[in-house]
Amino acid sequence: MCSQWATIMWKRVRNDEGKVIRFHCKLCECSFNDPNAKEMHLKGRRHRLQYKKKVNPDLQVEVKPSIRARKIQEEKMRKQMQKEEYWRRREEEERWRMEMRRYEEDMYWRRMEEEQHHWDDRRRMPDGGYPHGPPGPLGLLGVRPGMPPQPQGPAPLRRPDSSDDRYVMTKHATIYPTEEELQAVQKIVSITERALKLVSDSLSEHEKSKSKEGDDKKEGGKDRALKGVLRVGVLAKGLLLRGDRNVNLVLLCSEKPSKTLLSRIAENLPKQLAVISPEKYDIKCAVSEAAIILNSCVEPKMQVTITLTSPIIREENMREGDVTSGMVKDPPDVLDRQKCLDALAALRHAKWFQARANGLQSCVIIIRILRDLCQRVPTWSDFPSWAMELLVEKAISSASSPQSPGDALRRVFECISSGIILKGSPGLLDPCEKDPFDTLATMTDQQREDITSSAQFALRLLAFRQIHKVLGMDPLPQMSQRFNIHNNRKRRRDSDGVDGFEAEGKKDKKDYDNF
Repeated sequence: MCSQWATIMWKRVRNDEGKVIRFHCKLCECSFNDPNAKEMHLKGRRHRLQYKKKVNPDLQVEVKPSIRARKIQEEKMRKQMQKEEYWRRREEEERWRMEMRRYEEDMYWRRMEEEQHHWDDRRRMPDGGYPHGPPGPLGLLGVRPGMPPQPQGPAPLRRPDSSDDRYVMTKHATIYPTEEELQAVQKIVSITERALKLVSDSLSEHEKSKSKEGDDKKEGGKDRALKGVLRVGVLAKGLLLRGDRNVNLVLLCSEKPSKTLLSRIAENLPKQLAVISPEKYDIKCAVSEAAIILNSCVEPKMQVTITLTSPIIREENMREGDVTSGMVKDPPDVLDRQKCLDALAALRHAKWFQARANGLQSCVIIIRILRDLCQRVPTWSDFPSWAMELLVEKAISSASSPQSPGDALRRVFECISSGIILKGSPGLLDPCEKDPFDTLATMTDQQREDITSSAQFALRLLAFRQIHKVLGMDPLPQMSQRFNIHNNRKRRRDSDGVDGFEAEGKKDKKDYDNF
């Protein structure tokens, strides 16, 4: 700055004695008592801006924004970046939707063409269009042997498998029985059924030889003490899990089964098994269970429990109020009545399951998943298996559309979380009983509350994409990024750098241990 302007800009204020006591800046309208402060003001940004404004507009002064202006500028930049990110993500999502729409349309028309070719081939085939002959009885796992799955009308438009579907199907593949186990179960069950048929023939011939007068007009079935053998439990329903070694059969008798009949069958069964198979089997007679237990001696070791029962027991149980019911005398060594009634109930359950649940999409898969959950988690071990099967069937069949495995599992947990098994709820009535009977009657109030709370926690895990913790498995590798756009967002982390949901889970680690 010029010296003349310096003299014009500054005014020295003197006292009565002529001594300079203050310096006044006319440009900035400020005063200083100290010469050093005056020099600092001259070099400062405020004075230079005033000089540029009032004296020399060409003076170069560095612009330094204030804190408020800097915050405003940063906020503008942040909003601009958010807007760009929003539009970029929207374009990616729109591109992903278009790709998925084209993929679904291609899959739909491909299925339509395959189905059209299938039905055209069926019309040209003899025997009603069955290339493997007419359908036979249900096989070991609820599927007719030799029969391909039959399409029911045009296939609906189906979305690709979700992440939950992948986890459920992967878990199902790990708990599904191995081929060796299925062959072992099929072998021992088939041998046992054939041996029991020979035992029935042997007992029938023995009774005929003992009788003095044979009536040829009588039906042969009336002379038989053993009417037939049927599969029940997980064997008949097709719910076997990997590692299951115990299966159940029910042996129907023409009269009330007695201890004498049980011992005769147990004595005769090893002889008939030796005729059918060279392998050795261990046979035990369990009178308290009204059953015969058959164990194989080779790996994998399987066990077959053969329970004796008769329809007469239930018929008498239904007419307990009748006067003539007390006139019928039971054998002195009759077997436990409740065990026989339970065996008849197992027969009705198997027939109901084959008619209602076997053909329901995802039903058998979800029941296997829940059976595995009941074996892994102590809280769920108190859930009656028959009540669980009824609940799963009702939850899936009441849906408005076919459910994928992941959606079906979520729907079942939602039903339990709503309090359907709590004490004040209507309960789950047994459809196989004429009189109203709650299948949850054996559960205590605490067990009902524990399972409901556990289902609610499992539902939260599913909502936070933690389904692998519910299923008891390791996380699967991520899918292609093209189908995983929504998973790219990162969660907000707390001060320790730990994911928020995991940090919350650490506070309640006891719940995680349940899964």
